[in-house]
Amino acid sequence: MSSKQNRRTLLKNIALGTSAVIAAPAISFAKNFEEKQSYKLKGNINHSVSRWTFGYLSLDDLCKAVKEIGFNAIDLVGPKDWPTLQKHGVYSSMCYTAGDNNLYKGLDNPIYHEKLIQEYLDVIPIMAKAGYKNLICFSGKREGMDDETGMKNCKDALEKILPFAEKNGVTMVMELLNSKIDHKDYMCNHVEWGAELCKRIGSENFKLLFDIYHMQIQEGDIIRNIQDYHQYIAHYHTGGIPGRHEINDSQELHYPAVMKAIVKTGYKGYVAQEFMPTYPDKLDSLREAIKICDV
Repeated sequence: MSSKQNRRTLLKNIALGTSAVIAAPAISFAKNFEEKQSYKLKGNINHSVSRWTFGYLSLDDLCKAVKEIGFNAIDLVGPKDWPTLQKHGVYSSMCYTAGDNNLYKGLDNPIYHEKLIQEYLDVIPIMAKAGYKNLICFSGKREGMDDETGMKNCKDALEKILPFAEKNGVTMVMELLNSKIDHKDYMCNHVEWGAELCKRIGSENFKLLFDIYHMQIQEGDIIRNIQDYHQYIAHYHTGGIPGRHEINDSQELHYPAVMKAIVKTGYKGYVAQEFMPTYPDKLDSLREAIKICDV
């Protein structure tokens, strides 16, 4: 059986299922969490957490943890795990396809188009049936391409996907990543480039994932860029700089100010915590981060 048939069989089965260290922190939240049960979220930010950063927990246990903390969304979960989220009443705030989701072999290179386009077309109706809205995509590496060529190639691929995404109420969301430290040679590494791609495509079903950690490393000026480009942003990720650990005041950004800027734009999407926790009780890191961002 071909890999394409395997993937389609997997998605069909899922459809049936879905229808049914670092610096010691200066903030002391982690030392005493007497308010674990009593803290009430303000409701101005829709909170989420990236699955991979709490990979030491089973997905069942992570679902229970986020519900205990007081929110109900998890980022970067693929179709095979959606039934687990649904069992716990937890939302998939940013979806993967059933493919390998390789951020380096992305839409800027035509040699990957056939495979990627098919993966997106396969998963979009399954997402729609499950009630999920955001599907991550990546530009890929430059591999010698200039900005204009890469943008044209991304546009060509996305225009084969977006009519189907629009029909199903799904938004393709391209992540902004830094190419300075973490993802060498990644093309979509500046918000201006991503915004220009959004303008050229001209669809409300294609937007950007503004990863605050990555964009602080790559270009800084976080709040101004949020203000200037918020209309092209569908999702946010967090992370402490440098190191991608806790977002308390042991690192260089003041996240409450960033969150207030996001709220001021009228943003109604999700902010997902995407840092690698270092506290002895890693869930205390998550509790702290949610409180910091809950402006």
